[in-house]
Amino acid sequence: MGSIVKDEPHEHQSPFRRRSGPPPLSTPVIELSDSDSDGDGSAAAASPSGKRSRVPDGGGSGKKQRTDGAGVPLPLGFLDPFPPEEDDHLAAAVSVPMPISGTQSSRQFWKAGDYEGDNVAVDMTAYTTGMDHVRVHPKFLHSNATSHKWALGAFAELLDNALDEVCHGATYVKVDMLKNKKDGTNMLLVEDDGGGMDPDKMRQCMSLGYSAKSKIANTIGQYGNGFKTSTMRLGADVIVFSRCHGQDGKSPTQSIGMLSYTFLRSTGKDDIVVPMLDYEIRGQSCNKMVRASQFNWDRNLEAIVQWSPYENEEDLLQQFLSMKDQGTRIIIYSLWEDDQGDLELDFGADRYDIQIRGVNRDEKKIQMAQQFPNSRHFLTYRHSLRSYASILYLTLPRGFKITLRGKDVQYHNIVNDMMLKQEITYRPQAGPDGTPIKDPNIFAVVTIGFVKDAKDHIDVQGFNVYHKNRLIKPFWRVWHAAGSDGRGVIGLLEANFIEPAHDKQGFERTTMLARLEARLVHMQKQYWSTNCHRIGYAPRRNKKLVNGSFDRGN
Repeated sequence: MGSIVKDEPHEHQSPFRRRSGPPPLSTPVIELSDSDSDGDGSAAAASPSGKRSRVPDGGGSGKKQRTDGAGVPLPLGFLDPFPPEEDDHLAAAVSVPMPISGTQSSRQFWKAGDYEGDNVAVDMTAYTTGMDHVRVHPKFLHSNATSHKWALGAFAELLDNALDEVCHGATYVKVDMLKNKKDGTNMLLVEDDGGGMDPDKMRQCMSLGYSAKSKIANTIGQYGNGFKTSTMRLGADVIVFSRCHGQDGKSPTQSIGMLSYTFLRSTGKDDIVVPMLDYEIRGQSCNKMVRASQFNWDRNLEAIVQWSPYENEEDLLQQFLSMKDQGTRIIIYSLWEDDQGDLELDFGADRYDIQIRGVNRDEKKIQMAQQFPNSRHFLTYRHSLRSYASILYLTLPRGFKITLRGKDVQYHNIVNDMMLKQEITYRPQAGPDGTPIKDPNIFAVVTIGFVKDAKDHIDVQGFNVYHKNRLIKPFWRVWHAAGSDGRGVIGLLEANFIEPAHDKQGFERTTMLARLEARLVHMQKQYWSTNCHRIGYAPRRNKKLVNGSFDRGN
């Protein structure tokens, strides 16, 4: 019989070398073609000060504010092209800068942010004309990605994005390793068959901080930052292929976008530039969607071919063959290396897994996992993507699967690893300042028990804390007792009343979280003192007032 606990108030060499392939471009630098899918033909105009402004219509009224596919209003001009040069001959006079000497850097992620931009005089106005980009220094891509201290947390962001596509028909997400045909290096593939992205949504995906998901129920993503932080944490470069059904009478589209730290560094950019290509599908034909001019479209193609793993446009379009009517294919390349010059990701330890090297990999725990199968996830989730992905979600939608290197990931609930289970209902209360919680009826059911291997007295303990179905704190160790106290006790709960941090690897440190932590400590201490003798430990006396452990429910 479950009990109810009420929370009462109390105290390879360098990723930045030029890729092999076509010779250095003698054509002008990239401009990103820009075609509004609504086809209204209007554009942003440049004010005398150089700032973009809206061109009023004949009646003097501004253009109507547009919305995205979820009905979320977009800022005026968000998806408009940058104004073209008045004289294309002026732009044509500027050639693509060659890779700048001295831009080579360490392949190690934590040292890759040592980048100050180009000191060489380059006409950046002509270089970026017509491109979709945010006005942020490329170094921000790296510093932004450092929010992921743990590489597997970056994978989780990409799996979240695929799972959010279930509402658009997604049935799988596939994670695999590919070979870069240009230089033979390993690349990562993350592919799903969700709704895909039209040209506008592709640009939103590449923008920093934009998210329509926060307005949609039952989706995990909410900050509009996960794609950028996760891909840049795993590698220096990413190219995205996406196919989308036509909506509101429009034709289906497919788009290609490249976010390349290598390209930005090697050409000395002091702004984030994202080359993109769009196509409209009509019957069996695939037609270019020219957003600004054919000249700009061609320059985007040349840049993508030079700085991506693909040799030409035909090779790029081949990537859509694995998709049916819709889907997204993400390829991350220039993967990061560790201090020894090996890839941070280990593809060789297990042909059906992707593991990480370094401090997260404990050989002793790997051996223990074979001896104690019920503790396997606790012992291996820090270095094994297969182990981590199997407990990443509290439930998986029916018919949806995660496939890792050709083999499906088997969903696992750690409740099945428990014995002597109990359920305790936890109800959060208002803060000390009297601020009420959003939903006074909200509660969490905490399942607590001994792991089935606890009789062997191994040090396995902690709570898996989920938020909206997603694991945020794996095996959160809340009780740091001296000696053997607390060993073998594991728990699980879904805490939708506290907010996760941006990297979704922890919660925002609030009073409500502190109270939950204190209550979990109390639950574990009480459970341990009551049941430890049943797994071979000496009985503990019911110490109600030892170090304040049980007074006032702390």
